[in-house]
Amino acid sequence: MGGPQAGLIVGRRHLVELIARNPMKRALRLDKVRLAALEATLRLYADPARLAERLPTIGALTRPTSEIRALAERLLPPFARALGGDARAAIEPVRSQIGSGALPVDLLPSFALAVYDEGLDRLADAFRRLPIPVIGRISAGALFFDLRTLNDEATFVAQLDRLDVVAG
Repeated sequence: MGGPQAGLIVGRRHLVELIARNPMKRALRLDKVRLAALEATLRLYADPARLAERLPTIGALTRPTSEIRALAERLLPPFARALGGDARAAIEPVRSQIGSGALPVDLLPSFALAVYDEGLDRLADAFRRLPIPVIGRISAGALFFDLRTLNDEATFVAQLDRLDVVAG
């Protein structure tokens, strides 16, 4: 649903009543804060046309790949300039992992900014140490930054000039 981590038990009344009498029910019940968050999330579903814009998880899951590719094309020039040196930057197709809970093996097509360089661990560390950390993954000789969940393009670009200072 894209809201708080919670489980709901629904089913036949007599089966739910059995669970309600189990001593573990007290330990596993939701607190008031999670119930309020769950209620707020469910209220968003009353307006399905605006759900993707109002619920970030749904927005990320339904983001069109054409939009992600266009974002990558806008970001590549400032990203490559910030890397400097011998590092090579490119746009690469990737598969975004949806999650490790309910959908651990489901993947969505996406695009990433990829860095090819000998010092990938150093670069990954430099990106993590930016004022707003940027987390990538190293795979197949490249450092990948999947853009599916990047919503603040301006802030990302604005902090790239600090990369050299942090990396040095």
